[in-house]
Amino acid sequence: MPLLTRRSFLTGLGFSTIIGTTAGLVVSPTFRDLILGSGEKLAYQTHRLIGRNALAPEFTEADLSPDFRTNGNTMPASAEYQRHIETNFANWQLQVDGLVATPKAFSLATLKTMPARTQITRHDCVEGWSAIGKWTGVPLSALLSQVSLLPTARYLVLHCADDFSGNAYYESIDLVDAFHPQTILAHTMNDTPLSVGHGAPLRLRVERQLGYKQAKYIMRIEATATLAGVGLGKGGFWEDQIGYDWYAGI
Repeated sequence: MPLLTRRSFLTGLGFSTIIGTTAGLVVSPTFRDLILGSGEKLAYQTHRLIGRNALAPEFTEADLSPDFRTNGNTMPASAEYQRHIETNFANWQLQVDGLVATPKAFSLATLKTMPARTQITRHDCVEGWSAIGKWTGVPLSALLSQVSLLPTARYLVLHCADDFSGNAYYESIDLVDAFHPQTILAHTMNDTPLSVGHGAPLRLRVERQLGYKQAKYIMRIEATATLAGVGLGKGGFWEDQIGYDWYAGI
């Protein structure tokens, strides 16, 4: 029997059809915006005021989880992505554009030659499970330094190869998190190339946020001034579809 998760429950029923006292509160615009929204704003403001550069806890190899489960999409269906799998991502490129002075494309081979950061951190899923993994990748700040963000840039939108029922996955972070030292584009997990199930060839690690912010299968990073034109305007796929917090700070 398929695992019933909060995400699959909400996705299957849809906000408009969930009934009952508790569910009614959750989907009430007043409750969601004033109560849940105030909690998100408090977490965001706390991180920004007193913990802009605070690091998420890091662990040792002895702490690595024996089984780091995959979640969400585990095999993008697009023909383009399938071709990349067949060539072991030899022709894959990460596009970095939008509000930048010098848009660039980076091959996987190029990314792997750049100075890397390795960190062992805990992945906390909104569905209630956690796992500790070892990630190696390029600090996102290193790529941003090469494209030169324009003064109007405020956010980075990550466009991904996977989709849900034909709706492409996307996420976003602000520039404070983009330049955080633990924010990396990981190409290696537990000392081996990232598997398809875990987001090959490249996934985001933004360690002070919940798991759904760790976008997999990244194809393009777009610098923007606002999130209003991204999806339905809330900054991410699950934020738009079932009301997850945009700033999932932990």
